[in-house]
Amino acid sequence: MGTTLSSSFDNAYYLNRQSHFESNARSYPRKFPISIKSAQGVWLTDVEGKSYLDCLAGAGTLALGHNHPNVVNAIKSVLDSQLPLHTLDLTTPLKDQFSQTVLNLLPGHPDEWRLQFCGPTGADANEAAFKLAKTVTGQATIISFTGGYHGMTNGTLSTTGNLGAKNPIQGLMPYVQFMPYPYSYRCPLGLGGELGAEALANLFERFLDDVESGVTKPAAVILEAIQGEGGVIPAPTSWLKRIREVTERLGIILILDEVQAGIGRSGQFFAFEESGIVPDMIVMSKAIGGGLPMSLVAYRSNLDVWQPGAHTGTFRGNQLAMATGLATLEMINQHGVLEHVNVVGNLLKSGLVKLQKKYACIGEVRGRGLMLGIEIVDTQGAADKLGSLPYAPELAVNLQKACFNLGLVAERGGRHGAVLRFLPPLIISHHEVEQVLQKLDQALMMVCQ
Repeated sequence: MGTTLSSSFDNAYYLNRQSHFESNARSYPRKFPISIKSAQGVWLTDVEGKSYLDCLAGAGTLALGHNHPNVVNAIKSVLDSQLPLHTLDLTTPLKDQFSQTVLNLLPGHPDEWRLQFCGPTGADANEAAFKLAKTVTGQATIISFTGGYHGMTNGTLSTTGNLGAKNPIQGLMPYVQFMPYPYSYRCPLGLGGELGAEALANLFERFLDDVESGVTKPAAVILEAIQGEGGVIPAPTSWLKRIREVTERLGIILILDEVQAGIGRSGQFFAFEESGIVPDMIVMSKAIGGGLPMSLVAYRSNLDVWQPGAHTGTFRGNQLAMATGLATLEMINQHGVLEHVNVVGNLLKSGLVKLQKKYACIGEVRGRGLMLGIEIVDTQGAADKLGSLPYAPELAVNLQKACFNLGLVAERGGRHGAVLRFLPPLIISHHEVEQVLQKLDQALMMVCQ
């Protein structure tokens, strides 16, 4: 028997029902109070017929946007093929093709890498990376960085910077050491720019070399080349190179969390490629599954010390996600998507910079490709020694609401939620970028003057 989907009620009807039976942990409906009836490309349409430009895109999951024909056809092809939808870690011709495609995108030769298919979330892939690093090295400590986001499971939350999610939870994973991440606009050392990045790299190196640091040799260092939830903060190339040099010299495994920044979002396939480094492990999720649940870890072949069953997950054999992931990777590889991301990303960023000159409440514009953010500041507050104004979280909330009311969906992030973030599908057109900027301009005019 088929299921008939009815959308004859308004948004409030569905939201009230959702609040009645769904966990209080739900978050997005509080910011974007709609019930979605349909979606195509960069656009959402709610049950009342209003359309929205989607600059959230499933928190970066929908690389090709909503219902891209290549993705839809990939699903139909699997359904028509009689392939099992679920295979645990048994292989299929589809899985073989998907795996080889991923391996071909990694630095160096494909034989230098191994793939670990995990449960369907980036958090599970990060958990697998921690476990493997500890297994390989026999060490326990994981170094993470302020502002980092690696998941909401017990282990990954322990390596995530946001205290709001951590404070209620006792007994998080022990042996986690945080170090400051370069954040030029609000440099943790009060220096900013390349000077701040160099000083933080020196601090990292000397801390690990110090026999009186109080921290045992770590199994791994985990970081994002562009912090996403932390406020769209790119790691300076010089700093990232130093982190790689130090970890390599000391025999510490370097894990790059590319869950959100990877798969073309930065304008390169992986965000770490900008620096020219090669990590020991690369964690992928979100867009790697083409919009369906998927996560995996690519790691150097010499680290493959897993025993059979050392890290498992029932849904690591999702054939539909492999089909949609393959369709997405092929589209990115064969149809100039990375070049397009750089062109429209520069168009969006230059437009944001123009708006920054027009509205003093935009403290900084930052990011790369189609992973961009604007930090909203209090123009009446006192600037720090670097000239940076205080965070304006209430203003950021009001700006997000104004954008939504004008038909623009954009998430907030960063400290105090004061950064408005833009993660549109990678296929967003020039005209749609202009529409984003027009709607943002209108919203800023409403709340920042």
